[in-house]
Amino acid sequence: MGRFVNAVPLFGGGSLSARTVRWVGRLDKGLVSGMCPFGKQLMLPITKTDRQQFGNDLEGDVNSVKVVQVLAHRGASKAERENTVEAFRRAGTMGADGVELDVRRTADDVLVVHHDARLRGRRAIRRLAAADLPAYVPTLGQALDACAGMWVNLEIKNESPEPDFDPSEWVAEQTMALLARRGEPERWLISSFRMETIDRCRAIAPHIRTAWLTSRVPADVVEQLRQRGHDALHPGVRRLTREIIEQCHAGGLQVNTWTCDDPDRMRELIEWGIDGICTNVPDVALKVLGR
Repeated sequence: MGRFVNAVPLFGGGSLSARTVRWVGRLDKGLVSGMCPFGKQLMLPITKTDRQQFGNDLEGDVNSVKVVQVLAHRGASKAERENTVEAFRRAGTMGADGVELDVRRTADDVLVVHHDARLRGRRAIRRLAAADLPAYVPTLGQALDACAGMWVNLEIKNESPEPDFDPSEWVAEQTMALLARRGEPERWLISSFRMETIDRCRAIAPHIRTAWLTSRVPADVVEQLRQRGHDALHPGVRRLTREIIEQCHAGGLQVNTWTCDDPDRMRELIEWGIDGICTNVPDVALKVLGR
């Protein structure tokens, strides 16, 4: 089992957004130097508690140090309405490392954040103008503004036979264009259940990380993702095994799982070496991690 260290602020606030850190540095004057998951160098303070717990391990093999990321699923979605500005801000207040959100397209070609293709009244978002949506549905820009201080996993919704399915990948292209205008490529991780969608994102901006979402993990998943140049696997938590995590890590892939709200299951995943836990209760996950 890897070691854990306390997180420090990154991106101007909040907690360290981190997967399993690929350490490249050494212990120096009470700091461990390494690379964060998005390529930026970071310095983690080694606390008195860390030294008492890990002892000489901190002076030796720093490759044993791990930091597990906590990703707020649709924001802090148990405390607030999911996929809203309030949910994203609450996630930051709780100390989440990152936020997961869902991107869709309106009738007037505005990118908005909403999980389902239809509103509760069964009206399709793709058939409505942005101005006709409920006030709680934010534009993608508004959502990203509310995620200040955290990194963001943008799930692009593009599945057949939903009413907004588009094989031309318009949403992917426009999402990548919006992110390019905002800068900070290290803050973004793009995911989708549709492999062609993340393939398109990767082709547009290979410097922005991409991940494949799946409920069932095929035997050749590592080979598939490596050949396509993707960075991570996002498997459903129910069928996730230690072996899948180990295979992905051996192939250089990150593993972030969804959606886990049970503290005991979180502890098991952490022991297995999970990189990130996507959860409706980021405060619970942070407590499990002792942060």
